[in-house]
Amino acid sequence: MSAPSNGRFLVQGGSPIHGEIEPQGNKNEAMPLMAAACLTDQPVILQNVPQIDDVRLMETILNELGLAFSETDSTKASRNVTLQAKQPPKNSIPFELGSRLRGSVTMAGPLLARTGSVTLPRPGGDRIGRRRLDTHLQIFSALGADISDTRDGIKIQAKRLHGADILLDEASVTATENGLCAAVLAEGTTVFHNAASEPHVQALANLLNAMGANISGIGTNTLRIEGVKSLKGTTHRIGPDYLEAGSFLALAAVTGGELKIKNAAPHHLRMILQTFGRLGIETKVEGQDILVPKNQKLEVEKEYGGAVPHIADAPWPGFPADMTSVALVTATQCKGTVLIHEKLFESRLFFVDGLLEMGARIILCDPHRAVVLGSDKLRGAKLASPDIRAGMALLIAALCAEGESEIRNIGQIDRGFSRIEERLRALGAKIERK
Repeated sequence: MSAPSNGRFLVQGGSPIHGEIEPQGNKNEAMPLMAAACLTDQPVILQNVPQIDDVRLMETILNELGLAFSETDSTKASRNVTLQAKQPPKNSIPFELGSRLRGSVTMAGPLLARTGSVTLPRPGGDRIGRRRLDTHLQIFSALGADISDTRDGIKIQAKRLHGADILLDEASVTATENGLCAAVLAEGTTVFHNAASEPHVQALANLLNAMGANISGIGTNTLRIEGVKSLKGTTHRIGPDYLEAGSFLALAAVTGGELKIKNAAPHHLRMILQTFGRLGIETKVEGQDILVPKNQKLEVEKEYGGAVPHIADAPWPGFPADMTSVALVTATQCKGTVLIHEKLFESRLFFVDGLLEMGARIILCDPHRAVVLGSDKLRGAKLASPDIRAGMALLIAALCAEGESEIRNIGQIDRGFSRIEERLRALGAKIERK
């Protein structure tokens, strides 16, 4: 697995996108489900796995740990994969690979449950601020594991995991996923309070149940797990990436085009649709499809009494933190003023420097809050993608701007979006990879 591409996109803005597109498989669902294959010696077949760099790196790590891997039915965006750990996997995640991928942390729970020990490198991924592991360690400790620091990371070991009643100190998605994978093979009953309940957490719980686990409370913040002695293989289809669907929605609106997002699972986009509605974006749900009509009015809806509206991220079912970058770019094209509040990561909003170069009017109040004064037309600029979500946000900005933009460090975009330039060109976007 090579390092992410440091290539660039050349983007000619100002062309409305139009047509139909289907979201790729959910990246945030694929990663923990792939890790969960470590829990059994039988094959786990995952369908609709996204063709992205982060997933390929995850495959490389799992292969290094001893899992057999094969793939079928490949398309531009997705494919089907089979993972099998016939023998207990190695319990030390390769440092160089694991430190490049935040998703590698989701292997800790499965490896601990299957082998009794795991050495976890401090995870990499997006540079958007501190991403704490304390909640993961809280869960493992409560389940009976001993934790120690090593030169290369963190060693977690337990002769036998046992159930516990645990109040998570935050509703962490990856910690909940790790906890589920550890608890399903623990002795006795485990209850997680303040658990995350995002769609990909629900998907993992459903996969584990299909493998023979006994998890109840799925979709709520209280999960109850009755430990079992072993798990079996299964087949699971990964759902559509609702973050990619939301990004396409925003792109259609700010370029003035008409777009149908097919098989988008609209029930997972309710808060995204509601939030974009506050920015004046009209959408229509037609079964499993979402239609974005052309020539949106793009006007910020004021709050009661004429107050400046406030868009903030929150745990599910709130507005996803990973959509705040896209919401901010969208707001630059909307008449009116809005406060964007990203609560989780202290570096997420620093990409606004690029938008300022493009002519956006944004006041960065502090690392977590930005006031956006829309609707100035953006102009082309030379930009660099700092992380997956900001990279997509900058690409949206470039496609609605006047003139040509150059986006460097596009390997960050490739980590989360499969062949994005090919898929957007099919919608009329003018974008070339160099």
